[in-house]
Amino acid sequence: MAVVRVRQHVNPLSEKYRQSVQPPDWAQVYGDLTRPLLLDIGCARGRFDLELAQAWADWNILGLEIRESLVVQANEGAQQMGLTNLHYLFCNANTSLQSILRSLPPGKLQWVTIQFPDPWFKKRHQKRRVVQPQVVALIAEFLAAEGRVFLQSDVEEVLLEMGDRFQEHPAFTQLSGIPQHTPNPFPIATEREQSTLDNGTPVYRMVFGVTP
Repeated sequence: MAVVRVRQHVNPLSEKYRQSVQPPDWAQVYGDLTRPLLLDIGCARGRFDLELAQAWADWNILGLEIRESLVVQANEGAQQMGLTNLHYLFCNANTSLQSILRSLPPGKLQWVTIQFPDPWFKKRHQKRRVVQPQVVALIAEFLAAEGRVFLQSDVEEVLLEMGDRFQEHPAFTQLSGIPQHTPNPFPIATEREQSTLDNGTPVYRMVFGVTP
């Protein structure tokens, strides 16, 4: 399959991405809706989700990505492999997460991952970052009682800001220790994670659970 070339960054506040997506009929997407669900917000080309869907065959995996061409190619790859526990959805998480979560089978969301989101370094652009208070509140509303949230970035400032947003919400308790020494709870590394580690630079991680 040819590699799709796309812009590295997409402005989520532009008019094109302000409309909420219409979720699909999940019974037509997944082979078994009783499986637990992992939601990967900002999945890029979806390689992590593709490999995880094969390793965790008894889970449903849903990847959200704002760049449509990547979603089209990722779904084609999943279909060619005959995976009935994996789907990718083109959307802006900041505007569509509520409709998506409300449409999913209740009580099945067990993991949410946000990995290497666009850092938007310039201060005037930081409102474009994906982890905003409303996103945290929605995850808190729909995450199962035993659910977990996994955050990672190669930019410590970005990881700490994401962590602060979750720590500020009473529904979440930080489970991991020092960010640069938190292990990856998954057997699969994202492409960005692997390239960062190969370059000898650190990856910063946090894990949050639902407050008892």
